Amino acid sequence: MAARPKVAGYQRDRFGGAWSDSHDGLGGHNGCDTRNDVLAAQLKNLKYRGKSQCVVIAGTLVADPYTGKTIEFRKAKATEVQIDHIYPLSRAWDMGASKWPQQRRVDFANDEADNLLAVGGSANMSKGDSGPGEWLPINRKYSCTYVLRYLQAARKWSLPITAADRDSVKAINRTC
Repeated sequence: MAARPKVAGYQRDRFGGAWSDSHDGLGGHNGCDTRNDVLAAQLKNLKYRGKSQCVVIAGTLVADPYTGKTIEFRKAKATEVQIDHIYPLSRAWDMGASKWPQQRRVDFANDEADNLLAVGGSANMSKGDSGPGEWLPINRKYSCTYVLRYLQAARKWSLPITAADRDSVKAINRTC
């Protein structure tokens, strides 16, 4: 696809309530929401609220994939560690998800296996809804993995990539 089209109607809730447990992917229907599943899987030195071990209240993101920095997560400052959709939701909407049934969008938004990554909040905010054609991690050691995961998510969910994404992938692949 040459460029990303702009499809009207995107709203976050078109992909279900934030961090649903009602999806068919990894961690779905386990009683914990997806955000906490991702934090539990990707942080170290975890502390939970209560006995259920569903709500992560503290932990350490060792070597944030996007910056390489270690970040201490505390529930009181939850925005310091965010969960990134490697293939962003609004981008997916524009690239074809607007035509999907609701449950497919919910499954995509909660795809812990292939599309979600705990990262530093500032890096996630700088990425926004960009693909590799517009944004790459400042941690160059992770660029190859980021591009590979972006392509895996695109393939798994039958989402196209733009010409700029393709050109960036080709350039990055020469260094991998």
